[in-house]
Amino acid sequence: MQNKIKVAIVGMGFGAEFIPIYQNHPHAELYAICQRNEEKLKLIGDHFNIPVRYSSFEKLLMDDAVDAIHINTPIADHAKHSICALKAGKHVACTVPMATSYDDCKRVVEAKKASGKNFMLMETAVFTKEFFFLKMLRDNGELGRIQFLRGSHHQNMAGWPGYWEGLPPMHYSSHAIAPLLALAETEAEAISCLGSGRITEELTSKYNSPFAVESALLRLRDSDIAAEVTRSLFQTSREYTESFDVYGEKMSFEWRRLLQEECIVFSGDKGSRVSIPDYDYVLPEGIRPFITGCLNDEEEHKVLGLRPRGSHGGSHPHMVQEFIMSIMENRAPFPDVFMSANWTLAGLCAHESALKGGELVTVPVVDREEA
Repeated sequence: MQNKIKVAIVGMGFGAEFIPIYQNHPHAELYAICQRNEEKLKLIGDHFNIPVRYSSFEKLLMDDAVDAIHINTPIADHAKHSICALKAGKHVACTVPMATSYDDCKRVVEAKKASGKNFMLMETAVFTKEFFFLKMLRDNGELGRIQFLRGSHHQNMAGWPGYWEGLPPMHYSSHAIAPLLALAETEAEAISCLGSGRITEELTSKYNSPFAVESALLRLRDSDIAAEVTRSLFQTSREYTESFDVYGEKMSFEWRRLLQEECIVFSGDKGSRVSIPDYDYVLPEGIRPFITGCLNDEEEHKVLGLRPRGSHGGSHPHMVQEFIMSIMENRAPFPDVFMSANWTLAGLCAHESALKGGELVTVPVVDREEA
């Protein structure tokens, strides 16, 4: 078994949050970072004492010492960078979404098959403490038969980098879709989605998407469960939330309404707030502290020119653990490339449906046959 996986992180915005996790993982070595802005590259490289630095992604790919690449580049580049990295013989972890079209999803899958390397979509929503809690209730039989699932993601993206402006809400919907499909242990088969409200003409012109909110009903493959997903990005008043609700025969779960509240569990018609554990005990000791955030404080973010962030429900170290251990153990990661494609395509098809006034759209099936 290989002792250390040499990792390179590409993109020093969100990507910088993962540097200390890889540096403290017992089976990983944060070997290199890559950032086009050389001033920022030097600032972050010096701060974290990383000697190997690239301002060119193409040059990084030629470094034979790199085993795995964690991609945190702008959305439009995810598929291209993933494909190039896989073709260069690197394992790939990619922030969401996987791609912005069916053809690009298919190309990522084909590149993964041809390379024999791992591809993992770094979907935070299926590594939160809430997801682990619901998975435990499901596996223990405490939920009983799952009857219905609901997910939502509301986030005001004003002021974020320009490529976000006017983005169709469902093109960035996996935070709401993924936990539902993962708990149901199946894929999205078909989707009907309605657009609601309007954003400004200036925002609309970027992607030809006018909707403030998109809300979809999902038919799940080989399942009697339906799921509902709602997503907004601009000009919709709501405190930030990435949430899911699960309604079971014996027990149900509803996400908190406000960030400072606890979630609710229902047994029969009686509900109560529940304190959910952090599940840090399943992680290697060195990365447990990062469930509450990966940089020390707001001052460190300010010094590095980074936007202050949380740890997405403690998910960041859990994602790194899964990615690294899937390579160490020579197995497919969770989510694998096929799940990643379906979660991504579900959102793309939802937006297509909204543009067609709610017409039912079948989610394309990506070939699962192994190379």
